Amino acid sequence: MWQTNMDWEVAKQRGAILSQIRAFFEHKNVIEVETPSLSVGTVTDPFLEAFNTKYNYSKNTDIKKYQLLYLQTSPEFHMKRLLASGFGSIYQICKAFRHEDSGRYHNPEFTILEWYRLGFDQHDLIKEVDELLTTILKCSQSEKISYQELFIKFVSVDPLTASFTELYNVIKLYNKAEDWLYNSNDCDLLLQFIFSEIIEVNIGKNSPCFVYNFPIAQASLAKQCTEDVRVAQRFECYFKGIELANGFNELTDANTQVERFEQDNQKRQRLGLTIKEIDKNFVDALQLGLPQCAGVALGIDRLMMIALDKSAIDQIISFPIDHA
Repeated sequence: MWQTNMDWEVAKQRGAILSQIRAFFEHKNVIEVETPSLSVGTVTDPFLEAFNTKYNYSKNTDIKKYQLLYLQTSPEFHMKRLLASGFGSIYQICKAFRHEDSGRYHNPEFTILEWYRLGFDQHDLIKEVDELLTTILKCSQSEKISYQELFIKFVSVDPLTASFTELYNVIKLYNKAEDWLYNSNDCDLLLQFIFSEIIEVNIGKNSPCFVYNFPIAQASLAKQCTEDVRVAQRFECYFKGIELANGFNELTDANTQVERFEQDNQKRQRLGLTIKEIDKNFVDALQLGLPQCAGVALGIDRLMMIALDKSAIDQIISFPIDHA
């Protein structure tokens, strides 16, 4: 099928919302930037896979030799390199690419909004994300709840102290037990399963819900909380059954970040996945010095689904992967 799924009126509304977003940041003096879609580096996250390609057109290069390049799963590493180079608060609207299934909420190529605010912590940024959502979606004021409080509220276990057996019993209670979960012997895997399969459907039904202070095992690129070292200064936002945003009070310590990347690769090895080379350019930027900041990535296509009351992502993008 050569024709687009997107209605012309939807295309015009999408363009108008993008203009609103840019006006939002212009008013706050946050500067729009562009960074590469192709890079020598990629993420180590065991739950993300990047597309790659071979580049062999440099001068005096043997045709049999090539450089492996990756399409970026988000502009995060490059934007942080800009911050370490002396840039102020910045944002970007761009394409990102993830080698994953397509579906109601997913397309391997998608549009992402990512921004970084100097001097902010996760709670400052939550307020700004909330302000943006209110501006675009005209929604009511958001709910804010910690990851720990959320688990206690919905499944009556404390995610920071629960044993593997206690977590697996929750999964059995909801008739979602699987051998691969039990055989994993991985509490964090069970936490993520419970969150995505049991809790997520219950939050953000009528207004956006921000979940903050994720377990330290899920810190990714976020700082550890000083008040409770069991958790990281990371948040996610959910609305109408959709994960919209993922943000951090950004980790600035290069050594800690390298340790986390190495832990990712150890998990990749256990899962039988390809080990990824750590992005040296990004680590070098951290070693030079990333200023105190908070950053967030927000899915533009999912935002459009909610704003335009559409039930699937292929209704608000021009050509989804099945006929791109």
